[in-house]
Amino acid sequence: MKALLSRTLASLNARESGASIALFRGMIALLVAVSVARFEIYGWAESFFLRPRFFFSYPGFAWVKPPGPIALHALFLGVFLLTIPFALGWKTRLSAMGMLLGFLAIHLFDVTNYLNHYVLLLLLLVHAVVLPLGVPYGLDGRTKDGRWTTTSPRWPLRALRFQVGIVYFFAGIAKANSDWLFHGQPLAIWLAAREGLPLVGPLFALPGAALVMSWCGFLFDTSIPFLLSHPRLRRPAYVAVLFFHALTSYLFPIGLFPWIMVCAATVFFAPDWPLRLLGRPPVAAGDAVEGPSGRRGDRLGRAALLAFSVHAVLQILIPLRTFATPGPVAWHEQGMRFSWRVMLREKNAAVTYLVEDQRTGRVREVPPREYLDDRQEREFATQPDLLLQLGRRIAADEASAGRSVRVRVDVVASWNGRRMHRLVDDRIPLERVGHDVPLSAWILPAPTEPPPSFK
Repeated sequence: MKALLSRTLASLNARESGASIALFRGMIALLVAVSVARFEIYGWAESFFLRPRFFFSYPGFAWVKPPGPIALHALFLGVFLLTIPFALGWKTRLSAMGMLLGFLAIHLFDVTNYLNHYVLLLLLLVHAVVLPLGVPYGLDGRTKDGRWTTTSPRWPLRALRFQVGIVYFFAGIAKANSDWLFHGQPLAIWLAAREGLPLVGPLFALPGAALVMSWCGFLFDTSIPFLLSHPRLRRPAYVAVLFFHALTSYLFPIGLFPWIMVCAATVFFAPDWPLRLLGRPPVAAGDAVEGPSGRRGDRLGRAALLAFSVHAVLQILIPLRTFATPGPVAWHEQGMRFSWRVMLREKNAAVTYLVEDQRTGRVREVPPREYLDDRQEREFATQPDLLLQLGRRIAADEASAGRSVRVRVDVVASWNGRRMHRLVDDRIPLERVGHDVPLSAWILPAPTEPPPSFK
C-alpha cells in the first residue's frame, strides 16, 4: 500500500509543461471579468439587487444581503479589477480568494439568480485558491534571475480535468429520464418556438427532430469527458464541443455557460498544447525552470491527496443526492441545485397566497407581485422551498401588523407541456411545513400523465 501511494504521489508530482495551466488561468480571468461586467453593462446590478423588496436566501445565509448602491458597484468593480493580477499570475491565490469571496457574495444575494455556470466559476475559483496556477508563466513563478517557470506538477491539471468532467457527466446522467429520452421534452417545446429561424428552423419542424436532438445531448454529455481524455479522439471530440455549445448558445438564452465549457474543455488537451498551437517547440527537460514551487516543497503530499479525495467524493455525492427523494426532481425540485441538471424542464406556475384571519376566518389573497419583481416571480413560482420562504415573510409581516393569521399557498404548475396540476398542498398552513409536516410531504405527487409527444 505504501509503495502504491508513493508511486501515485511521484506520478502526480512529476513535472510537465505549464502552458495549458497558464492559458487556463487567463481564461478564468476573462470569464469572471465578462460575468461581472455584464451585471453593470446591462443594469443587472441595480435591477437584481437594489430594486427588489424581498430576497430569497440559501439555508444558513439569510444574513447575506445586497449592500447599498455604492458598496454594490464597488463590489463588482473590485472583482473585475482582481482579474488583472490573477491573469498575470501575480499574488494569484490572494487575488483568486478575493474574486471567490466577491463572486460568492453576489451569488448568495438571491437564490433566484442561481445559474449553473455561476456555480462552475465558483468551483474553478476554489481550485485557483488551492492549486499553484500562478507559477507557470506567471509572476508568482519568476525566478531571481528573471526567468519564467515553465513547468507545473501534473496534479493541478488532473484536478481541473476531474472537475470539468464531473459537470459534463452528471449533466448527461440527469437526462436519463423518460421525458428527455422517450418524449423529446422539453426540447420539443423549445424547438417549436424556433422553427422560423433561418437555415436550421425547417429542420426543427421535421418529425422526430426533438427526440434526435435529445438523444444527441444525452450521448454528448455522458461521453465527451472520456472522448476528450483519449489522445487520438481528442481533436474530433473538441470539434464536437465547439459545435454543440455554439448551437446551444444560438438557440437558447443560457448566457455564458456554453463558452465557459468551451474554455474549460481545453484542460483535457496535452499540457503543452498552447506552445504547439503557436508553433513553438515544447520545453526540453534540461531547459525547464522548475520554479519556486518545487524548491520550497510545494508537493502533493498525503494531506493534499486526502483533501482532493474528499473533494472528489463530494462532487459525486452532491449530484447523486437527487435520487434520495422519490419522484421526478424536475417536479419536486429537491436537490435540483448544484447537481448540473441543465435545461431539463419547462415549468410555469400560477401562485396565490391565502391569508386567513384566525379571529374572523376571513381569507384574502396576497399575490407574489406585492413582494417580487417579474423576474423573481417567474423563477420562484415552481420551487417549493422558495414558495415557503416568501410565505413565511408574508406571515411575519402580518404578525408585525398585529394580525393573527394562517398562511397557505395555492400553486398550479405545468411541467414539460403537461396540463396544470397542483404543486403543493394548499390545505396545509405554511407554519407547519418543515416542522410537523416535512417539505417532501407538502409537495404533491408529480402528474402521472406523459408529456405531449414530439412531432
